This record gives sequence, structure tokens and C-alpha cells, in this order.
Amino acid sequence: MRAMTMSQAGGPEVLALSEIERPVRVNAEVLVRVVAAGVNPIDAKTRAGRGAYPGITTFPAVLGNDFSGIVEEAPYEAHPLQPGTEVYGMGMVPRMSGAYAEYLTVNALSVVRKPSKLSHVEAAGVPLAALTAWGMVVETAKAHEGQRMLVHAGAGGVGHFAVQFAAYFGAHVIATGSARNTGWLRELGAAEVLDYTSERFDEVLDPVDAVVDLVGNVHDDTASRSLRVLRPGGIIVNGPTGSWPTMAEEAGIAGVRATGYRVTPDGSTLAVVSRLLESGDVKIYVDQVFDLEDAGDAHRAIESGHTRGKLVLKVCDG
Repeated sequence: MRAMTMSQAGGPEVLALSEIERPVRVNAEVLVRVVAAGVNPIDAKTRAGRGAYPGITTFPAVLGNDFSGIVEEAPYEAHPLQPGTEVYGMGMVPRMSGAYAEYLTVNALSVVRKPSKLSHVEAAGVPLAALTAWGMVVETAKAHEGQRMLVHAGAGGVGHFAVQFAAYFGAHVIATGSARNTGWLRELGAAEVLDYTSERFDEVLDPVDAVVDLVGNVHDDTASRSLRVLRPGGIIVNGPTGSWPTMAEEAGIAGVRATGYRVTPDGSTLAVVSRLLESGDVKIYVDQVFDLEDAGDAHRAIESGHTRGKLVLKVCDG
């Protein structure tokens, strides 16, 4: 099968189109023919030697956690996801070989039927970003009516889901973003939008109950400055790996709660997200679509930090 592989850490140029063996399904796995694959910041970090790179034990390695495609082989004859079923979901690279390939195997509990309302390209952009946003906003920050929640990088892949989930559950959402995304973020449900290029949120914002931090301290000490706008006892949930090593110490001094978050490929939660997508209460926005062989360009785009919504690789025709 065709796959974009990497044989060493490095820049986007280390990604190469290769012919490798098709994976073999075992036990409670499904074999999926991949139509489209999501591109996420963790992919670029892992390719560069950070992120999940320490878990890679063999090369060439295939990146890509989330996907949309068609079941080729089911775990058993009466399984609900039989061959021909359109599905989407996510695995955990490098514990599994990734979605930048024509086929992958994945635990059946991490896969659900693709929402009929979405194309494969749209669906491939959902799982990792939406599950991360759900875990941060709903499960950890406990979004609810009357809560004031600040979402950093609200126009990004995870961010645009975080804004929508928080608003859906009744929170007063304040999102940070660039001026070009102000109107769009309001359409997604943000009650307030702060242009990070022209104003410092910690100088203009009234206290909030929760912060969903999708930036960390990699840009202008965003995470640390967020502590200044949190109410005593409030919570900050930090997403980007390795972006705030002093989080616990700083939060303790500030008298607030702080936690990182790592996503779980949970099909039951993804099924809930599917219902919100089918009803139109939540939407996926795909910024750019790249062919599989152009995965390096997709990585360059996501590393620019200025994409709106998601980037997706088209692997084959659905």
C-alpha cells in the first residue's frame, strides 16, 4: 500500500511516499481503507523528534491519528461495523501505524459510523480535535450555564470545537484569535473575541472561571498570563505537550487549579459528537485539503500556526 513514511526525525522533508506492507488485522481490530486523514500539531511535533517520537520503536513509521474511511475487515461476522461501513475514528500513533496510508488497523472501540452529513474529508478532521476539545471543555473544565470560559486559539483545530462545545453547554465564551477570525468565532458561539495582535487579554478581561489553554507559554507567556484572569479556585486546562513545564508551581502560587490534558480515542464519546454534528449544533471547518503525497506541505502549513480549523490529507477516492 502507499503511505507517507518517516525514517528519522527532522523537517517536513523527511516525509516520503513509500510502498509498505498492508497492516494485518488481529483480535478486536477493524481494518479500514483510509479515504482521508486528519493533520494535527502532534504529527508535526512527532516528526520533528518531540511529541510521541520517543515511542517510535521501528522505522519507517507512519504518522496520523485520525481518519475517515471504509471498513475492509470486521473483528467477527456479527460485529456492527461490517465491511463496506463508512467509519471514522482515531488511533494512537506510534502504538499503531498511522492514517497517512491507504489502510490501517485500529481497535474497534475507537471507531464509529461516519456522520452521514459529513464527507470523508470533513469527518477526518473531527476525531482528535473534537475529542480533545470535549475532554478539556466538558469533562475537565465542566462547561455549564453561567460559567465564564476563556479559550485561547479559538480558531484552531481544537479551538473551534472548544468554542462550540462551551457555548452549547451554556458557558459565556471569550475566545482569543486574530482580527480576521473575529466574526467567524462569534458565529461559532463566542460571546467575546479578543484580538491577541492588538490587545493583551490579561489587561482587559474581567475574571473568568476556566481557561482552555491551547497555546501554552510558547507565545508571549500566554499560559502564565492566564493565571492573572482566573478567579481564586478557578481551573486552567493546558493542552499543547511540553508547552508549560512550570504549570503546577505557578498555579499553586496563584491559588488556582491546573491540569494538562491528553486525549483518549474513545468511540463512545465520538458517537456523542457525531450526534451534535448530525443535528448541526456543532460544525467542522476544514481550512485546506492536501493530497497524501503533499503531507510535507500540510506539516509546513500547520507549523505556521495560522490555520483556521483543520487540515486534512486526501488519501484516496471514497
